[in-house]
Amino acid sequence: MEKLSKKALGCMYVATALWSVILLVAIIVIYVFWFIPEDIMVGKVLSLVFGLLLVINSSISPYFRFHRYRYQIDDEFIDIREGYLFVKREIVPIERLHKMETIRGPIDTMFGVAKVKVTTAGGEVVIRFLEQEKAERIAEGLGKYVNHIVKEQRGNDGE
Repeated sequence: MEKLSKKALGCMYVATALWSVILLVAIIVIYVFWFIPEDIMVGKVLSLVFGLLLVINSSISPYFRFHRYRYQIDDEFIDIREGYLFVKREIVPIERLHKMETIRGPIDTMFGVAKVKVTTAGGEVVIRFLEQEKAERIAEGLGKYVNHIVKEQRGNDGE
């Protein structure tokens, strides 16, 4: 199974930090406006605990996600393993693929990475944090392979 490039780690840290700042602002707003009744210490302590957990999570989760993320693409399937606390594994047969596309958000563009979103009959699978050129090659290669399979199936149906 293939690992991600170091660019992906930076992208993970920035994306996680951005979401953490947004959630931290929400926690601060709750803390500041916790006034019904005025002196509920439990609410203030919970806000502090959630804030600390958020800071700790944003500093360690990208590291573990980066080192656990693996993917493999071969003639039979796409296999993606990812996770932080819980590891999820998705295996998609190549013959089930319908559509491939590359996606880049603003943070992805900053780090030169992209996602390949693969649509199947049963849903979607996303290979994340690929170097931009590699993502384009994968999407193009999968597209050609799917077209080849479709042509073969049409040829066999005519016989």
